[in-house]
Amino acid sequence: MIHQSFFLVLVLLAVEAGVIFLAGSPRTKFLFKFLPSMFWIYFLPMVLSTCGIIDAKSPLYALITKCLLPPALFLMLLNVDFKAIVRLGPAALMMFFAGSFGIVLGMIVSFIVFKPFVGAQFWSGFGALSASWTGGSANMIAVKEALNTPDAVFFPMVIVDTIVPYVWLGLVVAFAARQTSFDAWNNSDRRILDDLAQRTEHFSKQKKETIEPFKAVLFIALALLIGWACRILSIHLPTGKNILTPYAWTIILVTTIAIFFSTTPASHIPNTGANKFGKWILYFVLTSIGARASLNNAAQAGILIGAGVLVLFIHVLILLGTARLIRAPLFLVATASLSNIAGLVSAPVVAEVYQPGFASVGLLLAILGHSLGAYVGIITGQICHLFI
Repeated sequence: MIHQSFFLVLVLLAVEAGVIFLAGSPRTKFLFKFLPSMFWIYFLPMVLSTCGIIDAKSPLYALITKCLLPPALFLMLLNVDFKAIVRLGPAALMMFFAGSFGIVLGMIVSFIVFKPFVGAQFWSGFGALSASWTGGSANMIAVKEALNTPDAVFFPMVIVDTIVPYVWLGLVVAFAARQTSFDAWNNSDRRILDDLAQRTEHFSKQKKETIEPFKAVLFIALALLIGWACRILSIHLPTGKNILTPYAWTIILVTTIAIFFSTTPASHIPNTGANKFGKWILYFVLTSIGARASLNNAAQAGILIGAGVLVLFIHVLILLGTARLIRAPLFLVATASLSNIAGLVSAPVVAEVYQPGFASVGLLLAILGHSLGAYVGIITGQICHLFI
């Protein structure tokens, strides 16, 4: 068994680099069609620790998470364009927030229903899952640590987060052929689409991000400094058992500061590679979380998939009710749903399938969710905790 920290870091880096390489290779990327790279980056270290190849109890893993997760979040949130998001207009934003509210409500109801079958300790797992389903995997990891979610709780939630959204994605794409029927039944105001086309006309949906080493080093150093400062400051903020821990405050502070920076000229400095570095650091944190987990924790995943389906059902009901109220077309129902649940990769694809040329709407809504997911996850987890 590998115990030394240096060799453990090498193993984790090798897993991350191998998965990223295979996911990007034309010959092997089909392997990641249904199980994304995030799943494998978490799963493979868990297999290694379960088989006794690497030490599952090394203190190194907690140190990696504590030190590197805050700067990763900062770097990933730095380029959020809130002006472009606001320009989407009231209909798109209302549908997005309706979808987010449906997920929060669904998580709370689902936890209450399934608590007798999975145990009250899953309150934090539902909080972590709500962070992912409103803001993506980065927020799920952040809330997992902020709420001190046990690894035995987190792994089944990762399985739910992998399976349910991909099935839902397929169903949503299939419904694209029914747009005309739905919009006729809903008496949808198609002028909303014309308005969205004008609002996003000047938005570039693809921002090429090259890496300029000097600027990249400066931004990484800034992210590390802010992460360290937030950890120090969080110690002096009010806390409570299972309510707000110092690390939860760290996540909240880092997210808030990153959003503030995104509204300043700093977010528009080109060639920093901030988002790329943030993602790579996040993946490394994820390998360390997987290394301390165990495959023995997967038994409850089947029941929790049912819980995820219930969340999805409530989420869809809220979206359809809001669409009926404001006469929104099916395009906004689908895009708002996938912007929450599937995130930055899938939302633009679904938007483009429904309305060619509208990928930017899906991307902007997904970015909005990405910036809010940590807040949503922490709040949802605390509400679930009230019911234990």
